[in-house]
Amino acid sequence: MTALALSPTTQPQRAVLRLHRPALTVWGAFLLLAVGALLWVHLFRAPAERHPVDQYFVLTDVNNVMNFLGEVLSYVSLAVAAWAGAALVGRELETGTARLAWAQSVTPARWLTAQLGAAALPLTAGTTLLGLVYAWVWTGDQDVLVTNWSYDRVLVPAGPLSVALVLFALAAGTLAGVALGRALPALGVAAGVTFAARYFFGRTWDNIWPDRHFWPVQLTATAVLLALTALALVAAYTLLGRRTNSKGTAV
Repeated sequence: MTALALSPTTQPQRAVLRLHRPALTVWGAFLLLAVGALLWVHLFRAPAERHPVDQYFVLTDVNNVMNFLGEVLSYVSLAVAAWAGAALVGRELETGTARLAWAQSVTPARWLTAQLGAAALPLTAGTTLLGLVYAWVWTGDQDVLVTNWSYDRVLVPAGPLSVALVLFALAAGTLAGVALGRALPALGVAAGVTFAARYFFGRTWDNIWPDRHFWPVQLTATAVLLALTALALVAAYTLLGRRTNSKGTAV
């Protein structure tokens, strides 16, 4: 059991941050690497494409690099969903860590809020940063890029859709963790649901809405995903409340 002792005056958010410090460290390292790679593309790779010295750019071709980065960034939500379902909620319920916190004057609702709050802030801030940098690089280097905005590797990471998808992944992982109460099943369900959402909202929109443009698609998809996120969170709180009310502090 990876429980942290809590007194009635302890801030649950601080305990959660300490418990999940390794995950936050990995997230910070990923942000540094991704932002660094995007800046490398903009400051070095794209200028080299505009004024080539060597005509044989294979592994370092700017389009190959941007396509790879776009794919990686568009699937960040799957890692978030898996972590939220397995480590943030599922494991805490499976090992009894959550019940220990509830026994120390932390209500189930407050415990879940602490879990979500500690994760949502760095995820939202980091994904927003990635989206801004990616959009800046992609917009500034369009003269050497051949990708269209409707490709999922551009559409997902280049706007608010990326933030909405990560928050949806967090909510899906939370609901799966509460519903299943076990780490591995919650991981699988949360990742599967998030993959389906990423596939649907990131698919080639020019085949669905030929007359649409970047921002109408971004804002529509973002609004729908945020609504689904809210529904998932309401369901998670409701289910947790019903289980704890009917079975004491057992889930």
